[in-house]
Amino acid sequence: MQQLLIGRKNEIARLNKYVDSNQAEFVAIYGRRRVGKTFLVNNLFQSRLAFAMTGIIGGNRAAQLDSFAEAMDQYGGLAQRPADWHEAFRMLRRHLMTHIPSGKPCIVFIDELPCFDTPRSGFIDAFSLFWNSWASQQPEIKLIVCGSATAWMMTNLIDSHGGLHNRITHDMHLSEFTLHETEEYLHARGFNWSRNMVLQCYMAMGGVPYYLSLLDNDMSLAQNMDAMLFARNGGLQREFARLYKTLFDNSEPYIAIVEALFAKKKGMTRTEIGQAIKTDANGRLTRLLQNLVDCDLVRLYPTKGRTLSKRNGLYQLMDFFSMFYLQFMRGADNDEKWWSKNMHTPRVNTWRGLAFERVAMAHIDQIKHALGIDGITANYYSWRSSQAAGNAQIDIVIDRADKMVNVCEVKYSEQPYTIGKEEYGKYSSRIAAFASHSVGSRCGIVPTFITSSGLVRNSYAEELGVREITLDDLFWA
Repeated sequence: MQQLLIGRKNEIARLNKYVDSNQAEFVAIYGRRRVGKTFLVNNLFQSRLAFAMTGIIGGNRAAQLDSFAEAMDQYGGLAQRPADWHEAFRMLRRHLMTHIPSGKPCIVFIDELPCFDTPRSGFIDAFSLFWNSWASQQPEIKLIVCGSATAWMMTNLIDSHGGLHNRITHDMHLSEFTLHETEEYLHARGFNWSRNMVLQCYMAMGGVPYYLSLLDNDMSLAQNMDAMLFARNGGLQREFARLYKTLFDNSEPYIAIVEALFAKKKGMTRTEIGQAIKTDANGRLTRLLQNLVDCDLVRLYPTKGRTLSKRNGLYQLMDFFSMFYLQFMRGADNDEKWWSKNMHTPRVNTWRGLAFERVAMAHIDQIKHALGIDGITANYYSWRSSQAAGNAQIDIVIDRADKMVNVCEVKYSEQPYTIGKEEYGKYSSRIAAFASHSVGSRCGIVPTFITSSGLVRNSYAEELGVREITLDDLFWA
């Protein structure tokens, strides 16, 4: 039975277009664990699948071949376990040849594809031969593959230099929900939470559909967080280790990078990360970082001096659940009501400030829309200067093609935020340093405040000429 699909409008349109094309298609969908890849394909095409199989996480070669045989039996192939993957794909070819004469799309779905590539299994060679020698020549064949092991998907499929080099016809990165999609999902499941409550939930676990599915609409947000995150058998108690082990064969260096970035909230350069984890800033470190970026766990922001540079860009931890886990769950004192007891403490309030900055960074399109600059080309980046007093830093700069620059301050507060004398002085100094060391006199600067509860329009706000972005603006679809 199909379930309600929330969001994913662009992805749905693209998949339907690929399936209806007049050529063979090989579509690779990738993204972090629990983001809804399988759910999307099954809900779109389940009744139209000619064949589907799912890899067994951690399973050996025999277990994966058993999974193939069971899937073949389910779809009418009545197969015993094949001796190897070459035999398996010969069986699959014979099965699909019975569907092709109908002229309808012959949709094949292989889920958790990386699981099949066990040591010395020969899977990739057999899979490549299946596609290159036969399937790619059948216009009816629409092969869709998914995998949470994003590093494997990138290396062996999307950026493959082996038998599948340039064989993917389309790749699709499935990201987590936006604030709007999260709100839509929760409302569809009977939650009548305010937008501030949706924001609080998002800051703890992001827009990961599976995480959201664990919420109970009979409980408050605080009760849900205690039950999911702090209770002994909470649904997300062991998720951190599982997340990284699922995404990466060797999760230890990735966790080391994530922990280093967590310790430096404002971000680190590649060189600084190498020093923190005691490794050279070489090609291996670059690959590790790129894999984290591809999984939406880390984001690379260009930095700007006189020119925009990715080489010296800042890497920042962007995964909300990882940040929450490292901040509160790791080494917790086994208090199953920890969140309810501590949700108004200074420690939690400090975390909210950082998490709200990350929420704003993840909603640049919504910010641009609120500023009325959707149609204007713009770069966005972080800026910091060692030349200015205190190593001045600005978290979000939106550098527009119309020669205007929005210099953004992100502020979380329970009440409308007030710019006081001290804050006015600090912000004015940062703007002056940015103008002096970055854009000079070539651009106009627009002071911009992104707030969770609005901005008090006092004399300091008026003197700065502040543009205000509200929480409601971040919920734009």
